[in-house]
Amino acid sequence: MKNNKVVLAYSGGLDTSYCIKYFSEEKGLEVHTVAVDTGGFDPEAYSFLEERAFQLGATSHRTINALEDYYEQCIKFLIFGNVLKNNTYPLSVSAERFFQAMAVAKYAAEIDAAYVAHGSTGAGNDQVRFDLAFEILALGVEILTPIRDLGLSREEETTYLQKHGVDISWEKAQYSINKGLWGTSVGGAETLTSHQALPDAAYPSPLVMTDPVACSIQFRKGEVVGINGETMSPLAAIKALNALASEYAIGRDTHVGDTIIGIKGRVGFEAPASLVLIKAHHLLEKHVQTKDQQQLKSFLAETYGNKLHEAEFLDPVMRDIEAFFTNAQKRVTGKVFVRFSPYRFELIGIESPFDLMKSKAGQYGEVNKAWTADDAKGFIKIYGMGQKIYHSIKDDE
Repeated sequence: MKNNKVVLAYSGGLDTSYCIKYFSEEKGLEVHTVAVDTGGFDPEAYSFLEERAFQLGATSHRTINALEDYYEQCIKFLIFGNVLKNNTYPLSVSAERFFQAMAVAKYAAEIDAAYVAHGSTGAGNDQVRFDLAFEILALGVEILTPIRDLGLSREEETTYLQKHGVDISWEKAQYSINKGLWGTSVGGAETLTSHQALPDAAYPSPLVMTDPVACSIQFRKGEVVGINGETMSPLAAIKALNALASEYAIGRDTHVGDTIIGIKGRVGFEAPASLVLIKAHHLLEKHVQTKDQQQLKSFLAETYGNKLHEAEFLDPVMRDIEAFFTNAQKRVTGKVFVRFSPYRFELIGIESPFDLMKSKAGQYGEVNKAWTADDAKGFIKIYGMGQKIYHSIKDDE
């Protein structure tokens, strides 16, 4: 006999609020909500989520802080790889969803729940991420997905909750916002089109600062370890950079890409720390890594980002790529100088003991000390010989 426990991946948003009420009122299930913190919560949010879950009808609530695991097992490698999906999106939601799903699956096993649930729709990527993680890590547990199964719109969910005494206004519910350490996604009516931009008010972080400010970011073996001369942990540095850059409304953009289920998708996002760190880290790498290191890492980074985005985090090849990323970071140590202005940032330059521009062999376009003019002419002649031979033979046409 199955028990009636269902563990719900709970965010406090419209979809998962509907799920609590639906499971308790319509299905008579014992709802155990789990909120997994991957950087989207402040201390007040912990209390709010628990209080709201109980008000909606949850039997129990638990908040799991997964930040350390999230950074050590994922974000660190996104920085090492300079990973941007379609050269645009830092995988803000893609990265965190699988870690949330893994934590929920583990908790379902702990309390021996018969069911595990999430609030994803049938038209997005998150349904695949949650379902796949549950199928791999929660064997024998049935997956419930009422938003997907009933084909509900956000307006229908709002109406249902209002009928059951839950005060959620449609004005607030029309934008879907997912906040995390690595960025915040914003979806709404505008992102369902191919041409409309999200209004300024849809973004959680308004423009506050207008005067440009300089910032320095310290890296050690690829990890960020300091901001503006203050040494701190990577997690603390990311939080500090988010706080600083978000005041300039930095990191806003719209991502268009291919979803796991085959349709095109469009989403707005703001990701101040992730975009600044990826670009700053990449600049430092260009100074300290060889051409072939960068080229091979770029290829692997695209593979890594695509597989993470498409719910394949547990594929063993991901661990192989991470090992290469880590080894390639041995000399990625130094300081990167950045300037923040409203809506944008500039990379000014770097300082590193491993800066390959410090070579005594020569300075690009200026002077050389390691070869003669005759050496250069001989090199160029041999270097172009293959092309010269090819073009010396005329086509029959």
